[in-house]
Amino acid sequence: MPYAIGELPAAEDSRQGLLQAWRLRNRRRILLARALRKRRELSRLTDRTGAIRKGAILCAMVVRNEAARLPWFLAHHRRLGVDHFLIVDNASDDGSEALLRDQPDVSLWSTAGSYRKSRFGLDWINWVLMRHGHGHWCLVLDADELLVYPWHETRPLPALISWLEGQGRSSMPAMMLDLYPEDRLGERAYIPGTDPLALLEWFDSGNYSLQVQQPLRNLWIQGGPRARAFFPDDPRRAPTLNKIPLVKWSWRYAWMNSTHSLLPARLNHVFDETGGELTSGVLLHTKFLPEIIAKSGEEKERRQHFADPARFGAYYDGLIAAPKLKTPQSRRYTGWRQLEALGLLSRGGWI
Repeated sequence: MPYAIGELPAAEDSRQGLLQAWRLRNRRRILLARALRKRRELSRLTDRTGAIRKGAILCAMVVRNEAARLPWFLAHHRRLGVDHFLIVDNASDDGSEALLRDQPDVSLWSTAGSYRKSRFGLDWINWVLMRHGHGHWCLVLDADELLVYPWHETRPLPALISWLEGQGRSSMPAMMLDLYPEDRLGERAYIPGTDPLALLEWFDSGNYSLQVQQPLRNLWIQGGPRARAFFPDDPRRAPTLNKIPLVKWSWRYAWMNSTHSLLPARLNHVFDETGGELTSGVLLHTKFLPEIIAKSGEEKERRQHFADPARFGAYYDGLIAAPKLKTPQSRRYTGWRQLEALGLLSRGGWI
């Protein structure tokens, strides 16, 4: 059941609360068992995990046909302080695999398994993190997501992590912010390896809804250009924008619903229930590069990205039609301070 933050009931200590806690622990065991089974679908291509040192910051992800985005994605997160990338390639045929093989800080697995039947790649990621992420702070991202956070230009991830640990925190949230171009989708070309923000300059500064969901007490954010352009009559079907991309990992943890929520449930408590603020980031979402039109046609046929893909045919058709998402209310992205002023990220006292 969803709640507004001010209406969120206190955590239960009753018999019912204990029963719910038992159910969540059992669910976590099931997810870890699935990850152990699904590891058989992965073939190791390059294994550089022996170079992972104590305290290294890791980034885990599943990719398919992301050769255009990967050079900038890797460079951006290296600048932030990622030491090693753990990547599962899901049957790319655009050169992504060869590109990743050549990266000295990438360990790479390959699979032709079903993305949907692996819980949209979560079973593979849970296994990779179970095996290699224990005790490390780990980013879990998609190739079309670029993490920014307060002071990220001058304070790398080790500084952020030191601040989070000083606050007694083991995870940090980030809202996914859809960026889009000035013109219709696909009208201007993107050169791989260049900054996608030079093309995707605009975003929606408002029209976001926020709730807290039980029993995990995780945030649930929706809105932005995809909600207004593709789901105006049923915004609750729009993509979910809340994520928890940065976690100090343990082999006992498991992603439950994309990177929107995980177990144990305490890792989802990334907001101050008393009305204060905790440090948060933003994932700049580069989904709307020109390739979105061809990719939408392919994904509509593959039917791998939604639990009920038949319900989202109109969404893909809307993308294939190459709409113009910019409106007179759109804002040009200028940096994290702008996002803080709009309430989309928070320093949470970090000065």
